[in-house]
Amino acid sequence: MRLRLLGLAAILVSFASPCFAGSSTAIPVNNPPARQNSLVDMLALMSGHCKTLTVAGRRFACKTVAFAHDDKGRVNFAVAVDDPSDENHVVSFSGENGKRADDNSYELPIDRMLLNSKNRPKVDGLPVPAEQTSTGICRQTGNFAARKVNDVTCSATDNEGRTYELLFVSDGKPVSVRRIRQSSPSIQDPFK
Repeated sequence: MRLRLLGLAAILVSFASPCFAGSSTAIPVNNPPARQNSLVDMLALMSGHCKTLTVAGRRFACKTVAFAHDDKGRVNFAVAVDDPSDENHVVSFSGENGKRADDNSYELPIDRMLLNSKNRPKVDGLPVPAEQTSTGICRQTGNFAARKVNDVTCSATDNEGRTYELLFVSDGKPVSVRRIRQSSPSIQDPFK
């Protein structure tokens, strides 16, 4: 489990660069690469299963879902895709300016899909994700401080009209939260 956590963390850290998913067939990306120099400062791994995972119209199963927050305020809900033909297949719903309506709900506007596959170029041995401009929303119920997440739902459409959906349901096990470095909060919280 620790080795999986470190591997997923390494892939998530690479999300500071653009990313794109695909199993054996890559989906064309029509966006220029973003230039970001940010580092993941918090990582939360959730156990459970995906009731729905659709990537550009194709249905998949998932291995795990993670929440990653970087030091510039960008958040990714990263999904390790259960794709026997591609062990590097990761899809992330990515956005900024997430908000909490209360202590047990979080909403993140999505502005890009980050997609990674074995076909992507590599830096330091890890595939560099590609990026697709998108619009959508992710909603999470539960609370990382209490180490309990009930579910995560995401829906997005990229600028090419491709759709992405996630319905992840927790199995009730505590969320594994790792604070990697201290940074200023980026969540708009009406209760603080």
